[in-house]
Amino acid sequence: MAAITSSNLANRLESIVGTGHVRAPINSEVRAANMIAEPAAVEEICELVRMCETDRIALAPVGAARSLSGIRRSPVALGISMTRLTRIVAREPHDMTVVAESGITVGALNDAMASARQRLPVDPCNPAMTTLGSLVCAAHSGPLRLAEGTSRDLLIGVRLVGHGGNVVHGGGRVVKNVAGYDLMKLMGGSFGTLGIVTEATFKVRPIPPEYCLAIVPFALATDAFAAVYILNDALPLSNLEILSPALTTRFNSTSPFLLLAGFSGGPLEIGYQAERIRDLLIARGEIFDGAAASKSYELLRDIDFYSYPLSAQIAVPPVHLARVLEACGADFRAHAGTGVAQVFSADEQSSEAAVKTVMRWREAAHSARGNLRLLAAAPAIRDSLEFFDMPNDGALTLMRRLKAAFDPAGIFNPGCFVGGI
Repeated sequence: MAAITSSNLANRLESIVGTGHVRAPINSEVRAANMIAEPAAVEEICELVRMCETDRIALAPVGAARSLSGIRRSPVALGISMTRLTRIVAREPHDMTVVAESGITVGALNDAMASARQRLPVDPCNPAMTTLGSLVCAAHSGPLRLAEGTSRDLLIGVRLVGHGGNVVHGGGRVVKNVAGYDLMKLMGGSFGTLGIVTEATFKVRPIPPEYCLAIVPFALATDAFAAVYILNDALPLSNLEILSPALTTRFNSTSPFLLLAGFSGGPLEIGYQAERIRDLLIARGEIFDGAAASKSYELLRDIDFYSYPLSAQIAVPPVHLARVLEACGADFRAHAGTGVAQVFSADEQSSEAAVKTVMRWREAAHSARGNLRLLAAAPAIRDSLEFFDMPNDGALTLMRRLKAAFDPAGIFNPGCFVGGI
C-alpha cells in the first residue's frame, strides 16, 4: 500500500466527507484502522473507494469494530464508519420486509418496528452496538438462530459499493425474488473483503405475544445434552443453550452446567410448553416469564466472546456437539439445538500454547466433519494463529478468483479472510 502522510490523507478525506468527519480511532476501532472517515452518503463512499484504489490504500467498513478488532493482525489505513448511514429506507409491514442503511443498529431497527409488532429476529451480542452491515458481513447471530435462522436466512436484498466505486445491487425488496447474482449469500460472512454493504433488505417476523425461559441446573454436561435432545425433539423452542461453569455464574448459579430453554407464543402455547418441559425434565429447575425471562435471555445473548484472550466458534452436526466440546476441554456456550458453540479461554496464553489450544479445538471440530473459526485472539498471539479453516484447493482457488474479480486493487480489508484473502 502507498505511503501517505496522515495529515495529507486526512485533508483529502475531509474534502470528500466534510470537515469534522475524519478522526482518530476510538475504543475497538484502534485495532481495526489507523484513521476513521464518516461518510454521510453512498456517493461519498464511492469517491472514497475510488481514491483508495488509485493510491492503493487499504480500507475496511466498520460498525463498532468489535469483529475486526478481534481478528486483524494489523490495522488497515482507513476505516469507513457507517455511523451516518442509519436511515430506514422502506418498511412494508404487510409484506413483512424492511430496507435500511447498513449503519443502523439491530436494536434501533427493532425499536422502530416495535409499533407494528414486528422485529428482525437475529440477536447478536448487544444489538444496540451491532450494525446491519456487521450483522451480515461478520455473520453475527445468537440464541434465536434455533427458531429464526441467521441473517443469511432473512436477507433478501443487498446494495454495496465495490470495485471502481460502483454501486451493485443484488436481490430485491420482495421475498420471492430470484433475479441476478446471489450477492446476499456471497456477502454473508465476507468480513468486508469484497465491498462495502450500504443497504440491506430483510424479511421480518411478528413479535411473539409472550416469552418464557426455563433454566435447569446439571452436574454433568452429558446429562444436560441428553435433556437437550429430548426437548429439541419434543417442542418448537425459541432457543436452547447449555452454559459451562465459567458462564453459569452470570445467573448466580453454583451448578457446573445450565440448560436454558426459551419458548414463545400465546397463553395456550406457553402453558402447554411449560407443562411439557416440567414433565420431560421431571420438574427440575425454574421457568421464568415476563421481565425476569427477558432479563435472563439478555444475559445469555450478551456474552461478549470478543473480550476473551482467545475464543472461537464451532459448527458441527448437533448429535456430535457434546463429544466435540468435551474434546475441546474449554468453557463454552452451546446453541445445542443447532450444533453451534462458542468456546473460549479466559487465561492469557503464549503463542505456543495458543497454537496448541486452537489445534486441539480444530481437530475436535474436524473429527465431526465440522469447522472452526476464531472470533478473537489477543494481539500478541495473532500472528501465530490461523483464524479460518483452510478449505480444499478447489474451494480456495474459487475464493481467490472471486476476490480478484470483486477487488482487483486489493484494498477491501486485505488479509482478513480464508487463506489470507
